[in-house]
Amino acid sequence: MGRLRRRYHFPVSESGTPTKNRPGWIRVRRLDLATEEQVSQTLSGLATVCQSANCPNIGDCWGRGTATFMVMGDKCTRACRFCNVDFGKPEPLNPHEPEQLAQSVKELGLKFAVVTCVDRDDLADSGSQHWVDCIDAVHRVAADVKIEVLTGDFKGSETDIARVVRSGPEVFAHNVETIPRLQGRVRHKARWETSLRVLRLAREIAAAEGIPLVTKSGVMLGLGETFYEVQEAMHLLLDEGVEILTIGQYLKPMDRPDKLSVERFVEPQEFDRLRDYGMQIGFAGIASGPLVRSSYRAETLYDQALARKAAG
Repeated sequence: MGRLRRRYHFPVSESGTPTKNRPGWIRVRRLDLATEEQVSQTLSGLATVCQSANCPNIGDCWGRGTATFMVMGDKCTRACRFCNVDFGKPEPLNPHEPEQLAQSVKELGLKFAVVTCVDRDDLADSGSQHWVDCIDAVHRVAADVKIEVLTGDFKGSETDIARVVRSGPEVFAHNVETIPRLQGRVRHKARWETSLRVLRLAREIAAAEGIPLVTKSGVMLGLGETFYEVQEAMHLLLDEGVEILTIGQYLKPMDRPDKLSVERFVEPQEFDRLRDYGMQIGFAGIASGPLVRSSYRAETLYDQALARKAAG
């Protein structure tokens, strides 16, 4: 894979603090060189969303020995206007990727692995069988590792969604990304109704077949939504049985004029209000903050959700 890119969503100084034009509450922890080299060697041949999406938490997560793996290549078929992952014609699936993923999970000594993907609309099954192969490979090599999958929408296919659910991930995540009103501008090839269907079907299939499963979604702020529209979106997700929610600040990728601009930087107090509101209305776990991303402290949120479910 070579050296990791140090290109974040926004400029940072050597100390990791933001330069001008960014509010003081947005700070990035740089990844130290020793950890960078160790993880780079372990992940040889694999892509991570930490790098491809230039996640601002790369220093925090990898410094704790965790990472979010990205399977099915590094080219996406959708070109959403918020995302830094490259758009283009994907390469054929790598048949060795499931075993490479499993070995990396084992060598990193993970107890909880997050796996996401690019959208593969070019595949008849949207990559669902490859998901199964990846999950099965990790289970064979590291049976005690819990897995969170962050999937695309599979074009709403119940067959493909069921295939992934039956492979036994502990968490099934699919992000709506924004409020319904902004859907067409933010991710024009997706639909809120389809995303809700994905989350609903995952929950219903798991419940009908006795499969333990936690469902999860995520929303970005700063794209022009109002506080009350976010609350409305939270209720829509909760109505479909979503148990975990992440809420973070949208940050425009650097050197990408084709991507949406930030409408506003949401203050930490507003994130706190949304977290408290979400817990009051019934979510089992919420991470809400300026630098929160969908896989942020995923293992902690999962444990929190289990504890809340156990308590009724």
